[in-house]
Amino acid sequence: MNHSRRRRTAAASALAMTGALLAAGCGGEAAGSSKEETSALKGTPVKVMVWTPEETQGSAQPGVRLTAQAYEKWINANGGIKGAPLKVLTCNEKNNPDEAEKCAQQAVAEKVVAVVGSYSLAGDRYMPILQKAGIPYLGGTGVSAAEFSNPLSFPVNGGTPVVFAAHGRQLVQNGCKKISGVRYDVAAAAVVSQFLTVGALSAGGAAPKDIKVPLTATDLAPQVAAATKGSDCVSVIMGTASGLFVKSYVQSGAKTKLGSVVGNLTPQLAESTGGAGGPLEGAAITGYFPPTSDSAWKDFLAATRGDKDIDTTNGANETTWVAFKVFTEAAKKLPTITAKALVQELDTNPGIDTGGLTPPLSWKASTALPIKGLDRIHNTTATELTIRDGKIEWAKPGSTFVDVRKVLTAMSSG
Repeated sequence: MNHSRRRRTAAASALAMTGALLAAGCGGEAAGSSKEETSALKGTPVKVMVWTPEETQGSAQPGVRLTAQAYEKWINANGGIKGAPLKVLTCNEKNNPDEAEKCAQQAVAEKVVAVVGSYSLAGDRYMPILQKAGIPYLGGTGVSAAEFSNPLSFPVNGGTPVVFAAHGRQLVQNGCKKISGVRYDVAAAAVVSQFLTVGALSAGGAAPKDIKVPLTATDLAPQVAAATKGSDCVSVIMGTASGLFVKSYVQSGAKTKLGSVVGNLTPQLAESTGGAGGPLEGAAITGYFPPTSDSAWKDFLAATRGDKDIDTTNGANETTWVAFKVFTEAAKKLPTITAKALVQELDTNPGIDTGGLTPPLSWKASTALPIKGLDRIHNTTATELTIRDGKIEWAKPGSTFVDVRKVLTAMSSG
């Protein structure tokens, strides 16, 4: 119906705003690789760029840069890219569209072969620049609408649509009959409620109650009361401000079960509210990847060991690591590593192995999500997790990826 199509278009255009809810001038080159590690590597350095907001009051994500630099150091200590050193250039986009555009211009000037694992809400500004230069944007964090529509974008996860549809589904399957979703009161954030509802309905549940929080609110007692009244589960969708809700929730004495998508109810928040004996114990958490206790993350944990500035449970950091894994696997297959050759490889490879961090990834036309504005989503899987003993773990023994492709395509035809 026309109404459904208008709703889907609005949902796609609103992704940039909701990316801020999921988060937990250009810089110079990274200093990740020591001379000792790269001295044995021969050939022209393989240059890529990473950008992310830092030194800003918005969604600062310095861990994205640090993760990229950790990967650079790790891969160069393990043979590099086909024997050549990986060279990571970095850029601080400062949560500013103008700065993001400058980062893209620098990427073009530096002739990088790809922008890998970055974080920015300004996709409508940087993607046209990259597209004109033929530079792929590989594995962005999935917080910008352009990441899900531009042909030069290669997201490694399904972003907001996939994770919230999967979250609604997980809550209902966990026994939640009456759900409240708590989000900021901004028009664009309605997309969160939309996909949460899609997931809940697909599992046979009722449409969640939509609780809105004013951006300036500091005492969330009214929202806690509204969310817990008549509900048996509350999904807290406030990004790094989720702690405000949990604080008021604890003060209220409520016992309603809590849950969210990764990046909202964090291990740190669980620890600060009582750990295994606190209100977040047993919370349903929906993510993109396995928990870091899974053996698939062994290289990531080894590469970042001892660096307290890299939160290995942060979704943006994890996505960056996965993106670099994909880049490395794709680049290995190229006789000459160029942006054009990389795009061709990504567009035609039947399935790139990420070592269990995702299902095999492909961006062939046949695997695209058939929804206008979301057609660069190819990986429609998510993971069902929980907080156990203050840590994020698999929800159940033997858990694996769940696929919500049918849920989303059913929405598109409804």
